[in-house]
Amino acid sequence: MKITDLLNENAIQLNGVASSKEEVISKMVDLMMNNGNITDKENYKNVVMQREGEGTTGIGEGIAIPHGKADSVSKPGLSAMVVPDGVEFNSLDGKPVKLLFLIAAPNTKDNIHLDVLSRLSTLLMDTEFRKALLNAKTPKEFLTCIDRAENVKLNENKKSSEGYEILAITACPTGIAHTYMAAEALEKMGEELGHKVKVETHGQSGVKNKFTKEEIKNAKAVIIAADTKVDLSRFDGKKLVKAKVADGINKPKELIEHVLSPDAKVYHSSGGSKQEDDDVKEGIGTQIYKHLMNGVTHMLPFVVGGGILIALAFLFDNYEIDPSNFGMNTPLAAFFKTVGGAAFDVMLYILAGYIAMSIADRPGLAVGFVGGILAVKGTTFASLTDSSVTLVSSGFLGALIAGFVGGYLVLLLKKICSYLPKSIEGIKTILLYPVFGILLMGLFMLLINPYVGAINTAINDYLASMQTANKIILGALLGGMMAVDLGGPVNKAAYTFGTGMLASGNFEIMAAVMAGGMVPPLAIAFLATAFPRKIPKKDKQAAYVNYIMGLSFISEGAIPFASADPLRTIPAFIVGSAVTGALSMAFNCTLRAPHGGIFVLPTIGHPLRYVIAIAVGAIVAALIMAKLKKNLKEYDKA
Repeated sequence: MKITDLLNENAIQLNGVASSKEEVISKMVDLMMNNGNITDKENYKNVVMQREGEGTTGIGEGIAIPHGKADSVSKPGLSAMVVPDGVEFNSLDGKPVKLLFLIAAPNTKDNIHLDVLSRLSTLLMDTEFRKALLNAKTPKEFLTCIDRAENVKLNENKKSSEGYEILAITACPTGIAHTYMAAEALEKMGEELGHKVKVETHGQSGVKNKFTKEEIKNAKAVIIAADTKVDLSRFDGKKLVKAKVADGINKPKELIEHVLSPDAKVYHSSGGSKQEDDDVKEGIGTQIYKHLMNGVTHMLPFVVGGGILIALAFLFDNYEIDPSNFGMNTPLAAFFKTVGGAAFDVMLYILAGYIAMSIADRPGLAVGFVGGILAVKGTTFASLTDSSVTLVSSGFLGALIAGFVGGYLVLLLKKICSYLPKSIEGIKTILLYPVFGILLMGLFMLLINPYVGAINTAINDYLASMQTANKIILGALLGGMMAVDLGGPVNKAAYTFGTGMLASGNFEIMAAVMAGGMVPPLAIAFLATAFPRKIPKKDKQAAYVNYIMGLSFISEGAIPFASADPLRTIPAFIVGSAVTGALSMAFNCTLRAPHGGIFVLPTIGHPLRYVIAIAVGAIVAALIMAKLKKNLKEYDKA
């Protein structure tokens, strides 16, 4: 059903006048009543007003689409009104409404009003279409504008019904905010440029919106905006462009234009002449980062789940029973410590295994995993023949080395085995790679463990013996890093370092890292509260939500504000987070769980000081932004 099937000239009023939301809705209900769509005017009006009470339908740009679904609606319909002088409607952008559509839907299961609402919203995104409606001289001209725009949209959809022109995959290391922000940016830009784009998201909850074989077959090109390893074998023979997930957010237009240009290379999954494996085209730094983040991403659930359970064990235990057995003195504490420890103990194995898998695919997993185990145990050649030799764990550093070396060992084995007869192809993965890979991995780790273990011990000893001044500097550095790119590579580097130190028993560093990550969203929320004229009216609600985001350790809540004004916000974030990290270290705050937010507050050492450190950093960042940002002119008009 088209929009023009639900709207006729009798239900359109141009040059309307109204002084309030209720008055303009009442007049539009009268239009609907005159058109024969409703049987009980008061009942329907109450339904519409009740819907407005749940949240305004003023969507911004001078548009409102109130609607109601009720038993008093005899048949679906529309009424429309143009109010040249505007009417206050409590819109999302705070501006008066000049163009209104009222939707009436019967109280049935088909939800026709949602379908009409969706199509209307899509059409009204076009600035020229809105101007044409506002400037219409007669109801007939008003209807003609809608009919013409709807037919154009239907024809566009018909042309693209055979499939999507561009397919895209978005993925970030944590699989939360950046993944979906990049997806939205690519889809919107595709629509703006006239190219139909479908995005498959590889998030923390798994793969969503997965491509079908038919969609891949019909697509002209593929965009991969990801900071993690993505299987490209599905896209053999397609034009393909790889980019960081941040480029998907900030440069969607450039990516779409590039992937459709003659400069885009055709991807071949094996031995193609036009483009070899994608990693060859990437810089060494990018490759290392992606492999590392693949390990960190798979490690996170073990670290977070196990770490928080271990922290709860200390929270519920009684130190006075046996100080030397703290964390295991009571049955409840022993339960949390045992279960959490089971998850926490394997985190470095997982890290090494999935780094190796990122490099060499599935054959690398076992090799990297075994390397991680040997790194944690600290086994050496000397310890094999002399039980009196003290084993020194290579820890986080050893697991990192094991992951990368294990992956490249398997790649080397693949290269060597490529010269073997094809008749034994089937035994390579199940026999040759694991046997020789694990053997070589074992020899390598036993050889380097004494040296890496010594380095790991020296680092931990240095951190444990640091004087207050050095601790404060380290805390400021790590806290500031958490605010540089809000979930990007620098942020992840600080988090990964904190996690590694947590595994080594250094809990102060984790506390500083987590505190620094909470500052940016809290600073935005405080800025909106204390200096309301610095934040656009349309962004006020989102700014206040950052109180919850910050207290939940979701740094990404500050990204829209940082993107809109990076030169004034990001430096403020960095300074505020650095102050918080430094104070956390100065206050000797500790955190045994690899996560921030109010949920882990009971597990923090010196919790009151920790809260003060975070509050001070957020206030400092907000004050800097208040000084750098000018008052917005939109408040002068109020």
